[in-house]
Amino acid sequence: MLRAITVDFAGGLKINAHMGDHVIRTDQPRTSGGEDAAPSPYGLFLSSLATCAGYYVLAFCRARELSTEGVRVIQRIEPTPQGAIGSISIEVEVPADFPKKYLPGLEKAVDSCAVKKTILNPPEFRVQALHAS
Repeated sequence: MLRAITVDFAGGLKINAHMGDHVIRTDQPRTSGGEDAAPSPYGLFLSSLATCAGYYVLAFCRARELSTEGVRVIQRIEPTPQGAIGSISIEVEVPADFPKKYLPGLEKAVDSCAVKKTILNPPEFRVQALHAS
C-alpha cells in the first residue's frame, strides 16, 4: 500500500502529486483562475471512484471470460441545491448480447470498489503544519 504522496507546485494553479514513480498532474478550470491543463483535484477524486468501479467490472468480466466490448461504466453526480454532492450513481452499461444472469454480479463487483468503501467508511484525518527538518 502506498504510504506517502508528495505534492509540489508547478506554477499557476497547477499542483503535482508524486506517487512512487508516477506524477499525477492537476490544475483548476479557467473559471477558477487555472489554465484547465489537467483535471482539478476534485475531478480527479471523482474519477478515482469511476475508474475503481471500472476496475472491478473488468476483473469480474475477465474472471468469467466475458468480453468487455461495448461495456461502459457511467458515473453520475447529483448535486444538492448548495452545490455539494447529494448522490452518486454508477451504472454499468452492457451490450444487448451480454448474459443477463451476470448483471447482479456486476453490481456486486462495483460494490467491492475500494474507493467507494473508503467514502462510505471515511478514515480519520489529521492535519499539521511543520517546519522542514
